Amino acid sequence: MATAKAGDGEEETAEGEAAPAKRKLPLKLIFIATAAIVVLGGAGAAGYLLLGGSHETKAAVAQAKPPTFVDVPEVLVNLAGTGAERTQYLKVKVVLELADAALQPQVQSSMPRVMDAFQTYLRELRPTDLDGSAGLYRLKEELTRRVNVAISPNHVNAVLFKEIVVQ
Repeated sequence: MATAKAGDGEEETAEGEAAPAKRKLPLKLIFIATAAIVVLGGAGAAGYLLLGGSHETKAAVAQAKPPTFVDVPEVLVNLAGTGAERTQYLKVKVVLELADAALQPQVQSSMPRVMDAFQTYLRELRPTDLDGSAGLYRLKEELTRRVNVAISPNHVNAVLFKEIVVQ
């Protein structure tokens, strides 16, 4: 039993009623609605950021403390080589950046551990380990990690280079 077709392509159901055709929204209407949502969302976010959260942000910035710096004694080590080359030396002067000045006495009391960590690590470096800015970045990250282990539970923000000489 075949179903009879209506004039504009709609099928008749068993009761004889035509099924409604699906209406598609015009593409222009979709773009207008999307643009309106984006504009309203952007305006709301800008209003919140500029007006709503400004008091807490200003208070937090006003209470931020300047960092404290601790000088580390100069380190001079010979670099690991292949044996055939002449001996090369590394001279490093660094400064530790602390978040709070109250940590300075505790870091100073742990300075022998810090120097030991520096000496043992730096003596294993090869001259090729220090090539380019990537080599210095790796050196800085590794020294920061080793200092944080040596002065644990305290923490330094960064190890800053004052002088690096490879000779």
